[in-house]
Amino acid sequence: MDNSSNFDDNSDVGYQPSPSSVDQNDHSITENVGYSPLFSGESFAYCRSNSEVSNFSEPIDDNSFASEPSPSLWTPMKHGASQAALSRLGVKQHRHSVDEKSDDLDLLETELDMMRERFSKLLLGEDMSGGGKGVCTAVTISNSITNLCATAFGQNLKLEPLKPEKKGMWRREMNCLLSVCDYIVEFSPTAQYLEDGTIVEMMTSKPRSDIYINLPALQKLDTMLIEILDSFQDTEFWYAEQGSISGNSTRSRGGSFRRIVQRKDEKWWLPVPCVHTGGLSDKSRKHLNEKRDCANQIHKAAMAINSSALAEMDIPETYMSNLPKSGRTSLGDTIYRCMYSADKFSPDHLLDCLKISSEHEALELADKVESSMFTWRRKACLSHSKTSWNKVKDLMADTDRSDKNYILAERAETLLFCLKQRYPELSQTSLDTCKIQYNQDVGKAILESYSRVLEGLAFNIVAWIEDVLLADKSMRNQNV
Repeated sequence: MDNSSNFDDNSDVGYQPSPSSVDQNDHSITENVGYSPLFSGESFAYCRSNSEVSNFSEPIDDNSFASEPSPSLWTPMKHGASQAALSRLGVKQHRHSVDEKSDDLDLLETELDMMRERFSKLLLGEDMSGGGKGVCTAVTISNSITNLCATAFGQNLKLEPLKPEKKGMWRREMNCLLSVCDYIVEFSPTAQYLEDGTIVEMMTSKPRSDIYINLPALQKLDTMLIEILDSFQDTEFWYAEQGSISGNSTRSRGGSFRRIVQRKDEKWWLPVPCVHTGGLSDKSRKHLNEKRDCANQIHKAAMAINSSALAEMDIPETYMSNLPKSGRTSLGDTIYRCMYSADKFSPDHLLDCLKISSEHEALELADKVESSMFTWRRKACLSHSKTSWNKVKDLMADTDRSDKNYILAERAETLLFCLKQRYPELSQTSLDTCKIQYNQDVGKAILESYSRVLEGLAFNIVAWIEDVLLADKSMRNQNV
């Protein structure tokens, strides 16, 4: 599983199915899915998502519509209908004098044609040949959200407000993608009173519970993250490229000689935060700490929603069929003996003994523990009458708790939980990747991808703030 991603305009934002470009035809799903750090910024060293340039948000030049007409099935719309449609999509409607009405109409039609083209590609499932070889709708929308986030936030590597055009594109196109959720409903019986007083029971529709609860929360987190970035306008810090002198930075400051705090890590691609020789003021430092705490809470909330969405996705049969025959062979004799022979299993002690030194090692261990856990669960359930491995957790309740495989599966689950607690920014495991790749539930795909990209953005903001606070601390220590 490729956990690397680059997040500039071809950036890397969560899951992800690392979405394939819409202009690439007949690519297999396995080529489209990869999961790793979100952005190419500091935070994305461990963030759980990546992507390439947005297909849904790809730039279109003025000549694109002349060479690539809209699909013939799209019927022309009158000006009034165009305005109503664009209003629903959040597209800005321009109002000028009577002499400019024709120009406004041309602009509206151009924007509407652009939306038609992008939605056509969305409905084709990233298969421009029309031959039905595209991915399913759930994966397509998940890819679109990931790509859109990469396009909107991919070049944003600093604590500064998002550019107005990027912010407008993010809000407008997310409204389009999220509008699908308006039609995902569930039916429930409701009492209806007729005019004669008779009570009848009728089935009425209401928003699906997981979407009704989580989607408004994600939209609120989205707004809060944008507000955090908008709060960094007139700041006491500025940025310079790594290795450059402060005089070459984009923001000039009074004075001639200021030292830039050099990075001691390998994040050479990130701009370096710079502060005055005396450090930041108390007000600015307090503001940074408050925003860091807020972004950290947003990160935890988005991660919780993402984990919940992934947990509710069915385990693909493909994953179950490719499980190792022996959990012991997968984990190795050393870990197996620690898990099975100990009377009181301590996952924390085992992790301390393993001395994991990198995210790659932690992710590799997580994959092995997870696959071994399901291997032992499958063996523990072999005698059960049911055969659906998607419900394997339910089957464990009917299994003898003294069974060897049951004990090992429970300890593997505990070890995996502790491992994820110790490395909260761990990239998605092979099971998570497989779930997203084969998921066909559009609602779960939207919740998973939306929460993932917000999780990555929040993690980035926390890291950028900590960079500034570290630079402030270094400058203050130099004056002591």
